[in-house]
Amino acid sequence: MGPGSSWHESEPTACTRHVSSLADLCYLMLQPSCGASGFGDTVHSLVENGHDIWDADQLFMYFFVVEEDNTPLAVTVTPCDAPLEWKLSVQELPEEASGEGSGETEPLEQQKQQITNEEGTELFSYKGNDVEYFVSSSSPSGLYQLDLLSTEKDTHFKVYATTTPESDQPYPELPYDPRIDVTSLGRTTVTLAWKPSPTASLLKQPIQYCIVINKEHNFKSLCAVEAKLGSDDAFMMAPKPGLDFSPFDFAHFGFPSDNNSGKERGFLKSSSKFGRQMSSKPRVDLHKICIGNKNIFTVSDLKPDMQYYFDMFAVNTNTNMSTAYIGTFARTKEEAKQKTVELKDGKVTDIFIKRKGAKFLRFAPVSSHQKVTFSVHSCLDAVQIQVRRDGKLLLSQNVEGVRQFQLRGKAKAKYLIRLKGSKKGASMLKILATTRPNKQSFPSLPEDTRIKAFDRLRTCSSVTVAWLGTQERNKFCIYKKEVDDNYNEEQKKREQNQCLGPDTRKKSEKVLCKYFHSQNIQKAVTTETIRGLQPGRSYLLDVYVIGHGGHSVKYQSKLVKTRKFC
Repeated sequence: MGPGSSWHESEPTACTRHVSSLADLCYLMLQPSCGASGFGDTVHSLVENGHDIWDADQLFMYFFVVEEDNTPLAVTVTPCDAPLEWKLSVQELPEEASGEGSGETEPLEQQKQQITNEEGTELFSYKGNDVEYFVSSSSPSGLYQLDLLSTEKDTHFKVYATTTPESDQPYPELPYDPRIDVTSLGRTTVTLAWKPSPTASLLKQPIQYCIVINKEHNFKSLCAVEAKLGSDDAFMMAPKPGLDFSPFDFAHFGFPSDNNSGKERGFLKSSSKFGRQMSSKPRVDLHKICIGNKNIFTVSDLKPDMQYYFDMFAVNTNTNMSTAYIGTFARTKEEAKQKTVELKDGKVTDIFIKRKGAKFLRFAPVSSHQKVTFSVHSCLDAVQIQVRRDGKLLLSQNVEGVRQFQLRGKAKAKYLIRLKGSKKGASMLKILATTRPNKQSFPSLPEDTRIKAFDRLRTCSSVTVAWLGTQERNKFCIYKKEVDDNYNEEQKKREQNQCLGPDTRKKSEKVLCKYFHSQNIQKAVTTETIRGLQPGRSYLLDVYVIGHGGHSVKYQSKLVKTRKFC
C-alpha cells in the first residue's frame, strides 16, 4: 500500500471505497481503503511463519475493479507447495460504485452483502500446482473476483495482476528453446547449459539465473523451491521497483513491520486455531545456487551413480519475479570399479592407496593348505585390513608397522583382502600371502621400534644409542645424516617411510652393520656408539633390520646433537 493508505481494524469485509483501476486493489479479507497503486507480485503465507495463517479449505478472495470496457487484463497465480483451486469471475459494478458518483460510500456491511450475494460470470478456473495465467486483450468493465482454495494443506501462493501487460513484463521471458542441456557428465560433476532469456539480451533488463538441485523431482516455480527450503524470509521479500508498478511494504499486507512489532493489523486476529508456533523442519536435500548471468555452470560435489534433478530459473532482479526453464535430470557416472590385485604365493607385493581410499586384493592358493599367513608392512600411517574367505569375514584389524596373521586354511578357498588407507594422507604398504608357514620375508620386530639416545654419554664427537631386538637373529644396519639445527618434526615425518631400505642411502651415511638376537626377550637390547661426529652438530640416525628374505624395516628415526663444548 502507498503511504496514504489506511487500514480498518473491523471484521473482514469488501473494500470501503470505489477504485478506478486494477492497480488500486481491494482485499475482502485485508480491508484496506483502496488507494494504493501496484498490485504487483504479492506473496501470501498460509503456513506457520510467526504470523496469522490461513488454513486449508479456507477460501481466499481478491476483489478489484475494471472501469472501462476493452481493457487488457493479465492474472498470474503461482502455487508454491500445494495444488490450488482458483477461479476468476466478473460481475457488474454496483450502481453506486459506477460513474462519477458522489464520492460517498455505503456502510461496510452493506457493501459486503451486496458483493457476495451476486453471482458473477466465470471467466477462468484451474485446479493444480502449475503456474497458470489468465490473459485477455479486451476485458469488460466490472467487479472482478479471484477465489483461491487449497484443499490439501496450508500453503503459500503468489498472485500478480495487471491492466498493462504489454508494458509491465515483470516476468523474464523464456528463449525459444527453454530446455536445460546436460553437456558433460562425470562421477561427481554435471555441467549444464541453457539459452539466455530475451529479457536480458533484447530488453537489457538485469537477469540472474538460479539453479536448483535435488534428488526427488523437478520444481515448477522458485516459489515452490523456497517453500520446500522453508525459508520464510523469502516470502517476506517484496518486489523491487519495476517498469510500471510501485514498491510496497509487506507490513501493509498483513505482516508486522520490524519497527511496529507490537501492532498486528490486516489479518484476522490470532486464535488457538491460528496461533500455532513454527516447528523445526527436517533438513531437506535441496540446494539453490544463483550464479549471475552466466549460461553454463558445472555442479560439483555430487555422489557417483545418483540421479539428480536440475531446475533453472531466470530472475528479474528489478522485480524479483522468476520464470522456470524446463527442468531436466541426470544420473552421475558410477564410481570406477576397483581393479583387484592378484597375490602370488610367497611374493611381496607393493600397494599404494590414496587418502581415504581402498584397494582390493585376491589370493587363490593353487594347492590345498591347512594354514595361510598374511604379512603386512605399513610404511607410513596405520591401515585397515579385512580378509574374507569365500565371502566370510575372518579378519579385521588396524596395522601399524609389521604385522603377521595366520588363518586356518580350506581346500580350494579364495581370499579377498580389502585394504583401507589413512584419513591423514596416502598410504603405502607391502603385503605377502603364503601357504608355507616357514616362508618369512619380513623380519620380526619388537613392539617398541624407537631408538634411545643416552644424554650422559653424549660428547663433542660421539653419541651412544640403543634399540630393541627379538629372539630371531637378524642383521641390523645403522645410518647417520647431518641435518640443520632447525630440522623439525614435519621434515622428520616425511622421512619416516619404513619401507625405504638401506639401498636408498648414500654409502657415506653408513655407520656399520651387525647381527644380533637374544633368546631372553628381556635382554634383547643392543647399544652402539657412533663416533667421528662434529661438535654442536645435529644428526638424524636410522636403524634398519633386514630379514632372511632381504626385506628391510626401518626403526623410528632419532634426532641427536653432539655437545658444543667439551
